[in-house]
Amino acid sequence: MQGRPNKKEPRAIDIHVGNRIRLRRLALDWSQTKLGEALDVSFQQVQKYEKGLNRVGASRLQRAAEVLGVTISYFFEGGPEGTRDSQQDPAIASSDEMLQFLATEEGVALNRAFARLSDAQVRRRIVALVKALAPTEPEFLPREAAE
Repeated sequence: MQGRPNKKEPRAIDIHVGNRIRLRRLALDWSQTKLGEALDVSFQQVQKYEKGLNRVGASRLQRAAEVLGVTISYFFEGGPEGTRDSQQDPAIASSDEMLQFLATEEGVALNRAFARLSDAQVRRRIVALVKALAPTEPEFLPREAAE
C-alpha cells in the first residue's frame, strides 16, 4: 500500500510524545537512568522513547505521567492533530522546533535562569539582545513580519 508510512520511520506523534517526556525529565533534572528505573526500563529504552523511535505503550505512558507528576494529556499538548504531518504545517513545525530546543540542556538552563529574572525591563532587554544576535528564518516568521 502506497499510503502507509514507512514502518521504520517515527511518526510525528511519537516524536512529539518523546519530546514531551524529555522536556519533563529535564525540568525535573532527572537522568535517563533515573527515569528508566522509575519506569522499569533501561536508559537506552528511555532514549528510544524520547527520540520517538519506539512508541510508548498506554500502560507505560500512564506510569510515566505518574512518576513525572503530569497528566496523560501533557504528553499530547501542542502535538500534531489527526494525520497531519508536522512537515506539512509550518505552525506545527515551528512549535516542534521550539519544543525540541526547550528539551535540550541549554533550553532548560536558559528557561530556568530567565524565569528567575524579576525585572521586566531586564527580561525585555535580554529578548531584544537575543533577537538581534539570532539570524532570522522567514519560514517561521508570521507573514506580516517577513514582508
